[in-house]
Amino acid sequence: MGGVTNLALYGLTAPFAAALMDRFGIRRVVAVALAVIALGSGLTVWMTAAWQLMLCWGLLVGLGSGSMALAFAATVTNRWFTDRRGLVTGILTAASASGQLIFLPLLSWIIETYDWRPAAVTVSLAALTVIPFVWLLLRDHPADVGLKPYGAQEFVPKPAPVQGAARRTIQVLLSAVRTGPFWLLAGTFAICGASTNGLIQTHFVPAAHDHGMPITAAASLLAVAVVGVFDVVGTIASGWFTDRYDPRRLLAVYYALRGVSLLFLPMLLAPSVHPPMIFFIVFYGLDWVATVPPTIALCREHYGDDSAIVFGWVLASHQVGAALVAFLGGMARDVFGAYDVVWYASGALCAAAALMALVIRRRSVGGVRALA
Repeated sequence: MGGVTNLALYGLTAPFAAALMDRFGIRRVVAVALAVIALGSGLTVWMTAAWQLMLCWGLLVGLGSGSMALAFAATVTNRWFTDRRGLVTGILTAASASGQLIFLPLLSWIIETYDWRPAAVTVSLAALTVIPFVWLLLRDHPADVGLKPYGAQEFVPKPAPVQGAARRTIQVLLSAVRTGPFWLLAGTFAICGASTNGLIQTHFVPAAHDHGMPITAAASLLAVAVVGVFDVVGTIASGWFTDRYDPRRLLAVYYALRGVSLLFLPMLLAPSVHPPMIFFIVFYGLDWVATVPPTIALCREHYGDDSAIVFGWVLASHQVGAALVAFLGGMARDVFGAYDVVWYASGALCAAAALMALVIRRRSVGGVRALA
């Protein structure tokens, strides 16, 4: 239950965190978020009841990590760059996978060698260690150090703090829902969450085990897809492509290829690992977070100054899609006795997402309120 709460807050916190960054600055929000993560992780050492796990890991760590979610990357990119925004978004997004690639093996070794408590303390200490660097080195805006945004022709003064962060977050949502691109972006990103965190991350291991594959082998394949180097490479490459090609067409290609791969997955599952399965895992790793840079680019194109908040709400739809398919996938497995219908249905959803991406119109405005 603590993990579910954590995932839900990871998505729901993002739009409010983006507005708080406009109100109090990136540095303060990130520093406080790291402190909250350190507190939540550290307090788990003394927990003795289930509600304490939900409070510490679900609420505190969920709020902290959600405040530094992908909306953080969108905010930093919007303020500091006018050129190479796609590439920068890809690099910042890939940093999350890089962190997992570094810390998960270390934490797994600590848990296996000692206990889970030293691992929780390690997370807490790591978060505390970063705070001084954030406070000393991170700046809210290029104007703070007398610089122009990268690629800008003129100096951009630092904007005044935007009051009423919570109210603004809700107002942006109410304005965005009256526009077609928001629903198309939220729908495609919900399918993204459904076909990654909700589907593969949740159900790939039990599905492979149903076909006789050892759990350790299936889990290793999943780790390669989710936190492997292919995830990092695919996300950075997607950012590079976003700077050069129509982000709508990129999304259509990503979702279409993802859907085709899911249609072939029932034929690839077997008791042992073979080359076609490795190819599927490598492809899924490359495509895992590749949708983020073009989605942020489209939010920026349609919603301007409000794009980070709008993307925060789009990210919330990602988590909703993941949660729904995680639940419905397990239910379908119980009803039909196999996962085949889940793979085919998810492939059809990805095809729908590809079509949705193509019908997003091209438009550039100053903010969501201009559309309203």
